[in-house]
Amino acid sequence: MRQQQFEAQHGALWEEFAQLVAAAEKREKSPQLERLPELYRRVCSHYALARHRHYSTGLLERLHALVLLGHRVLYRQKSVWLWRIVVFFWAGFPSTLRRHRGVFWLASGLFWLPALAMGLACYFDGDFLHTVLDAPSVTRMEYMYDPSNPMVGRAENRESATDFAMLGYYIWNNVGIGFRTFASGMLFGLGTVFVLLFNGTVIGGVAGHLTQLGFTQTFWPFVSGHSAFELTAICISGTAGLLLAQALLAPGQQRRVDALQGAAKEAVKLMIGAAALLILAAFIEAFWSSTRSVAPVVKYGVGAALWVFLSLYLGLAGRRRGN
Repeated sequence: MRQQQFEAQHGALWEEFAQLVAAAEKREKSPQLERLPELYRRVCSHYALARHRHYSTGLLERLHALVLLGHRVLYRQKSVWLWRIVVFFWAGFPSTLRRHRGVFWLASGLFWLPALAMGLACYFDGDFLHTVLDAPSVTRMEYMYDPSNPMVGRAENRESATDFAMLGYYIWNNVGIGFRTFASGMLFGLGTVFVLLFNGTVIGGVAGHLTQLGFTQTFWPFVSGHSAFELTAICISGTAGLLLAQALLAPGQQRRVDALQGAAKEAVKLMIGAAALLILAAFIEAFWSSTRSVAPVVKYGVGAALWVFLSLYLGLAGRRRGN
């Protein structure tokens, strides 16, 4: 193809690309900017073709300039998004949680108090867990943490699953619990309160029951690693749900819909952070908690360190000096 034909065929695209790059550099908002990556790839292809066909220096310089401009804009945008993610998790998420620390402690109380009470009840009465779980569920829990189980923490129907398969299961299960805890806040908080109470009761009851059975060398080393992230994330999800309930029940001087929109902005920030913690917990549970090659004392040490780390992160990250 002659150069003149090449320019006639693709000139309009180059002009459009140049205009979009200029708009992006001015930070103008336009739905057309979504086409930048696609146009950039095509301009790069045209530049390579022009070099291969030995077109004029002027055309090569023009296309090369477009390629450099596109790379600069796209790279800058990716960097900005990456930086925003870093800033959110370093400051935005923990700061938002601290802003609503009263609601967080309420959600934590709704989870931990029944967990402690049910744990003690099941420890002193081996049959008390049956008041909240049916017999097959109790049997499944006992099997999962029985010292004779070759794959501790896995039910009988999941023994053959790979660690990667279990990772997917844990993510699905963990995020599902977090989302239900959050979304049920739209039921004027009743759903969130119920989910927190129920999960605290079941988790505490299972812990007490298995401890009473003497499964301490399997159950506690297994849960010690991921418990900091998973259990805290459930309480944070409860905080997000209670914020929605607060807006519905006590909107103040605002219309209820306006109060709900404001609360939702804060709640979504909390849920993004909670989801990240739940996914991190799933990774630990899949690849660390289930391994038997690590001594229990090491798992306890790592678990304690993660609780300290998470407490410091949520309590101090993003604080300004003097605050």
